[in-house]
Amino acid sequence: MAKSYEDIVKQIEALKIEAEKARKNEMEGVVKRIREAIEHYGLTAADLGLGGGGARKNSQAPVAAKKRRGKGKSAFPSAPLMKFRDEAGNGWGGRGKRPQWLRDALNSGKQLSDFLVKN
Repeated sequence: MAKSYEDIVKQIEALKIEAEKARKNEMEGVVKRIREAIEHYGLTAADLGLGGGGARKNSQAPVAAKKRRGKGKSAFPSAPLMKFRDEAGNGWGGRGKRPQWLRDALNSGKQLSDFLVKN
């Protein structure tokens, strides 16, 4: 027996719900891998092109001029300087979760001050 229009519409709605669940599950995995890579490499928003500064690459739309609200501090401060660095070149700005390389070093008996960058 052939399916009715109403049955097909219900099936489409059920598939849309299933597709959205699958999308969310896949997206969680992607976000987790991205966060791990950011932490591992010590990337900043500016490294990813999210800092808002500079010209956009490969963009079709023109960049709108920014309006300044005065001479006070910016609502979005620039990325922090590296405060801690190891011999391998791994760095951490001191904000957020400590990267794995630093946690491993601290667990092996080193002190946080051993990695402090002297300016």
